[in-house]
Order: sequence, then structure tokens, then C-alpha cells
Amino acid sequence: MSGDSLMSKFKALIFDCDGVLAETEAYGHRVAFNQVFEEENLGVFWDIQTYGEKLKIAGGKERMRTIFMDPNWTRDVGDIHTYIMKLHKRKTDIYMQLIEAGLLPGREGVKRLVEEAHSRGIKLAIASTSNVRGVTLIAKHVLGEATFGYLQEILAGDIVSRKKPDPEIYLLAAERLGVHPSECCVVEDSENGFRAAKAAGMKCIVTKSFYSQNDDFTGAEIVVNSLGEGEDAVTIDQILELY
Repeated sequence: MSGDSLMSKFKALIFDCDGVLAETEAYGHRVAFNQVFEEENLGVFWDIQTYGEKLKIAGGKERMRTIFMDPNWTRDVGDIHTYIMKLHKRKTDIYMQLIEAGLLPGREGVKRLVEEAHSRGIKLAIASTSNVRGVTLIAKHVLGEATFGYLQEILAGDIVSRKKPDPEIYLLAAERLGVHPSECCVVEDSENGFRAAKAAGMKCIVTKSFYSQNDDFTGAEIVVNSLGEGEDAVTIDQILELY
């Protein structure tokens, strides 16, 4: 089959953010959560292992809610929803400071693959459950302003009502990009994200991250430890071969 006919079946490449663009979870989000907990004197600290368990729950606000749903929690913080929104805003500010300080470098191969896709006429987007401010800043930090401009859509935060592993955000991404889900390939790092991509009817490349080394990615088209550079790189031609 010719490259042109293959190209007609692959029209969009959609990236998750956390763990895909950069190793943000353990040394970004977790650090920011813990600083907020300390500022508020909540007596809560999420170590590496504990936060790994929290990641099974999609969304930062949803993870924080588990603190107040614990039957042993007795402190009155007023309206829990309002309090969580306050904490999450402060946590996002701290997280963005970590990015701006250069403490969360981009993962290998991400910028290269975005540029390669753009040069081949592939539509590009990010679809993440994380706060849109943080996603935008980390994307600009990892990609640079020029390459960031190649992204046609950034879907993040509470833009959907159901978070991964529900496919809603990926189906919305396809709709916004004007393509069929079967014409999309997703780059994910977690089992929840992978399951969301497959439920949307999309192909999925998994680039394992700090917390997802032991996740089950059975059925993924490609599973690697990083998108790589040079001879080890995941390329657009490899993705085309999946269609």
C-alpha cells in the first residue's frame, strides 16, 4: 500500500500530558500537592508509593477529595467542594513555579515526533485531565513556542464530565480536529489513558513513565520506554505502518 493511501487513514496524533511530555507526576504534581497540604496544616503527606496509588484516580481534585472522604477525617473545612477548589488553584500555582524553574525537563523524543508529524500534515492535539494552565505551560516548556504553535487543540481539565479511562476526552479531541476516531493515534503513558484511547477506537502508543512500569498495556500497538531519538526513535513512518 502506498504512503499516500496509508496517510489517508492516519490524520491526527494526540498526546497525553503528564508522564508523556515530561515526568510530571512524582516530582511535579506530588511535590505541589504536598506543599499545599503543609501550608494548610492538613497533616497529609503523599510519598512516592502513596501517590502512585492516588494516580489510579483520574484528576487532581478527585484525588484530593479522598482526604476528606476518609472516615477518620474530622477537621471542619467548611464546604468541601469550595475548599478543594481553593487548594487545587494554589497547587496549580506551585506546579507552574516548578515548571518555570526548569525542574521538569521534557521526555526524550516528544518534540521531534511533534515536528515530524507536523511536517507530514498530521493534525496535533493534547488531551489531558490536568489543569489547562499547567498543561499549556508544560507543553510550551517542552516544545518551545514555535513547535507549540503546531498544536491545533489543547483539551484539558474539566472540559469533559467523565475522565479517563472513559473515552470522552479522546472522542471530543477527534471531533474538534474534524477527524474520525479510527484516524487518530494517541500517545499515552498510563493504563487509564491507554484504556481511554482504545475505548475511543483509536490506536495507542505507550511510552512508559515513572509510575506506569507495571501497568497492563495488552493491546497497545507500540509499547516503549521512551519515544527515543536516533535509531531507537518512534517515527511517523512506524505509526503509518499501523494503518
